[in-house]
Amino acid sequence: MKIEVKSKKGLRTVLSVIVDKKNIQTKMDERLKELQKEVALKGFRPGKVPPEVIKSQFGKSIYGEVVDKILRETTTKAIDEKKLKVAGQPKIDLKQFGEGKDLNYELQVDCLPNVILKNFEKFKATSFKVKIEDKIIEEKLKEIAKQNKQFEDKNVNEKAINGDQVTFDYLATVDGNKFEGSDGKGVQLELGKDLFLKGFDEQLIGVKKNDTKILNAILPGNHPKKELANKKTKFECKILNIKKPKTIKIDDDFAKLMGAKDIKDLKSLIEKQISGQYSKVLNSITKKEILDQIEKNHQVDLPQNLIDQEISIMTQNLKLEDKEKHKSNNEKLAKSRIKLGLLLNEYGEKNNLKVSDDEVRNEIQKQIKGMPGQEKMVLEYYQKNPSASQSLKGSLYEEKIINLIKSKINLTFKEIKIEEAEKLIAEFNKPNVATEKPTTTSPTQNKLKSKKISKK
Repeated sequence: MKIEVKSKKGLRTVLSVIVDKKNIQTKMDERLKELQKEVALKGFRPGKVPPEVIKSQFGKSIYGEVVDKILRETTTKAIDEKKLKVAGQPKIDLKQFGEGKDLNYELQVDCLPNVILKNFEKFKATSFKVKIEDKIIEEKLKEIAKQNKQFEDKNVNEKAINGDQVTFDYLATVDGNKFEGSDGKGVQLELGKDLFLKGFDEQLIGVKKNDTKILNAILPGNHPKKELANKKTKFECKILNIKKPKTIKIDDDFAKLMGAKDIKDLKSLIEKQISGQYSKVLNSITKKEILDQIEKNHQVDLPQNLIDQEISIMTQNLKLEDKEKHKSNNEKLAKSRIKLGLLLNEYGEKNNLKVSDDEVRNEIQKQIKGMPGQEKMVLEYYQKNPSASQSLKGSLYEEKIINLIKSKINLTFKEIKIEEAEKLIAEFNKPNVATEKPTTTSPTQNKLKSKKISKK
């Protein structure tokens, strides 16, 4: 086997590889002997088919199989011999092949750049902590109390008003005819929420226990039975009971119902929950501040194939016209992601940072505990998707890197009010061109998205 560097330009190296025909013939002979034990042909006893007969019938496919194996082995050997750090999948260009000939091919390899890290200690960033004011906690307490509303029976002669809970049976008809699902038993509605059919709640205001009332409503346009969609419907309702909401006293007893020791403990839990939600988002802002400085202060040559691959991933759900419209911006974003990935990985390797399998398992357990009732689904997801576990490992690795960087730089701690936090989040949430969506969601929207390695 002969290996030569044919050309080298930037991060791209082209190797010329020649495999002697004698070596190929040896591999062919070895494969024919192996197949002799396996091939069964009419007229020959098992294992006794002559190699030349096997070759005459299957020669082309056997040669292709042997050459494919030789290419895998020799490309690896060529890369190792020339000590190339490969970025992505190398490309093979066959120049000469065929039985009785040397195998001659060119191997195009895009290499990882030599990354030289600068001192991070001069970098500055701000770590934010949200001050949760008492009024915010009180509002949350009222919200929890409202969500856990309890009801008590009204007097028989008392009429239903908005906020009351009405229990009733009904029989519905369209043009005087019953239909599948046209009757209901023990239906409960909290008046004012309008969760049944539009305008239904309003017609129940004023009813009393044991009343019978005819209500008119229109079935929804997305009714499972197409012939019933948007149909005018009469509901004959028998009122079984009416309850009014209890006045909830937010005290130690209420706190215990919510799983806390007392009201002080419940307030503390609420504060931690709100603070924790904001911390996740604000940590992303701090991270971006750090990464912007790292990117700005380093020059790194980037392999074109990694850029192309990143652009492909970023824009896979975009229309062709959108890809073309934002081509330059998406390329800029892709380069930024690749550059930061290389820099962070180099920092992690230099500091011998690793993520153990135990750490991955512990993180999965945290996720399982955070999704009560869906434990089995989460566990099976990771068991059936090894790439998901690998992605999680990458996120934990990145987190370790960022935390180490934070410990080395000039990090200022700042306490802010929720209003200021919301402004910071709104600014941070200005969308990237490729995604056209915010990458981080405000805690006031009650959502937090997980992210892979990126500035956001």
